[in-house]
Amino acid sequence: MAKTGPFDQYTDRYDYWFDRNQEIYLAELEAIRRAMPPHPVKGLEVGVGSGKFAAPFGIQIGVEPSANMACKAERLGISVFRNVAEHLPFADMEFEMVLMVATICFVDNVLASFQEAFRVLQPHGCMIVGFVDKESALGKKYIDHSTTSVFYKDATFFSVPEVVRYLTDAGFVDLTFQQTLIPGAKQGKVEDGWGQGAFVVAKGVKG
Repeated sequence: MAKTGPFDQYTDRYDYWFDRNQEIYLAELEAIRRAMPPHPVKGLEVGVGSGKFAAPFGIQIGVEPSANMACKAERLGISVFRNVAEHLPFADMEFEMVLMVATICFVDNVLASFQEAFRVLQPHGCMIVGFVDKESALGKKYIDHSTTSVFYKDATFFSVPEVVRYLTDAGFVDLTFQQTLIPGAKQGKVEDGWGQGAFVVAKGVKG
């Protein structure tokens, strides 16, 4: 069952976090931008939320089970389908890119979600997954305080090796990584790889 309750009830609080943490938000956008295809493609964001990541990248189609969040994304011109990540309402090979940001911690079945993304991607299309690494200091903080968090009390966080396993099991190859929110580094710094940054962007290609 999709964990939509907090997002329906506290939609404005969710958006306010981005307003209050602009530097973090911009760093995450930059990490994702570096993983994006170099030319415009037909893209889909799964777990589009209120459109905070789809809109800046010109992604016009999203999937979002939270009705209130979907309404906000639709006001930005995004066409939103009220489905879950494990059951995408699209034909095989319909998209060139699928984006998931801060979504995998809320889905019921990560592997099934990635398999669905694989199915709707064209050959050589890419899957881009942004998430907080549970092994990072920030990830551990989120886990420690999850029981008192409106949004994360029902979340499941993942390490990079766990996400890699799900991506490869779903059929993705040529994995690359970007990382940001690096302790001790200049705010907004983005580097290749993983292991230092709290926010990791993994990219896989449909072979």
